Amino acid sequence: MDRLSTTRLRFAFARVCAALYAASTLIVMAGPRETVIVFFNSVLHGIDITPIMRWEMPWWEMIVGVLEVFIIGWLYGMAIAIFYNLGRAKE
Repeated sequence: MDRLSTTRLRFAFARVCAALYAASTLIVMAGPRETVIVFFNSVLHGIDITPIMRWEMPWWEMIVGVLEVFIIGWLYGMAIAIFYNLGRAKE
């Protein structure tokens, strides 16, 4: 494989990022408060997330958040593919 497809990689990154964001939002909405705090503290290597947690989130904010993270993942995947392909062109 000489080159990465920028279209495929950017949509792959975008889907993964959006799925992770949606999963973390559902964990916050469905889980007990103390369990959620312990879970995210362990995921973030002991960083105390208690002061920044939001426990009430309207459904439309979750959708906007998923769209924003999808766009960020899309841009990130595009950048990786472009820089990878630029590096491969010099060989």
